[in-house]
Amino acid sequence: MSPILPRKWPIVPTLIVLGTIAVMLMLGFWQLKRARQKDALIHEIAHNPSLPPRAFPATGPVTPELTFRRASVYCLRVVGWQVEAGRAADGTSGFRYIAQCSTGAEGQGALVALGVGGRPGMRLAWTGGTVSGWITKEPDHRSLIQQMIGPEVALRPMLVAAVSPIAHLKSSNPPKVEDVPNNHRSYAFQWFCFAAIALVIYVLALKRRERNTAASADS
Repeated sequence: MSPILPRKWPIVPTLIVLGTIAVMLMLGFWQLKRARQKDALIHEIAHNPSLPPRAFPATGPVTPELTFRRASVYCLRVVGWQVEAGRAADGTSGFRYIAQCSTGAEGQGALVALGVGGRPGMRLAWTGGTVSGWITKEPDHRSLIQQMIGPEVALRPMLVAAVSPIAHLKSSNPPKVEDVPNNHRSYAFQWFCFAAIALVIYVLALKRRERNTAASADS
C-alpha cells in the first residue's frame, strides 16, 4: 500500500482521479491568468478606434496598440476565400466572407473580412481593390487545450471592412472594445467546481465501496 494514500484506497484509480483533478486545477489557474491578461488588453485598446489611421501591418502578431485601429489595405488580387459564421452591422447573423489577398509586398498578404452573406458558398466576383476598416486578428480556431499547451501562434492581421465593397454582402459588425469577451473568471470557477465535484464523488464512491465490503464480510 502506498504511504501517501489512505489505507484501503485503490492506488491506480486514485492516482487517475488525482491526476484528473490536478489538470482541472491547472486549467482553472490558467483561466485566471488569461483573465488578467484580457483585462490589461481591454484597458489598452479602449481608445484605439478613435485614434488616427495606421498602416496595415504586413505580419503578425497584432499588438495591442494596433488592435481596432483604422487602416486601409490594397488587395492586389484574391487568392482564396474563408467562410465562417459572422454577424452583420445590422445585428443579423450569417456567413462572413474573408478574402485572402495578395498585396504585392513582402509578408503574409492580407486577410480582409468583406462582409456577411445569408448563405455559404456564394460566388463573389470581387477581385480586389482598396478597402478601409479596422485592424483585428484572424479567427483563432484552436481548441482550449491547444491554446494552453500548444506552441505559440502569431495570428495574422485581418482588416474588417467598414463598408462592404460587394453588393451581395452586408457590412460586418465593426469590432468594438465592449464586445471583447472576458469570460475567463467564470471558466476558472467552473474548472474549480469540476475539480471539487470530482473529488467529492470519488470519496463518496470509496466510502460506499468500503460499506459494501464490510457488509459482505459480515454476511
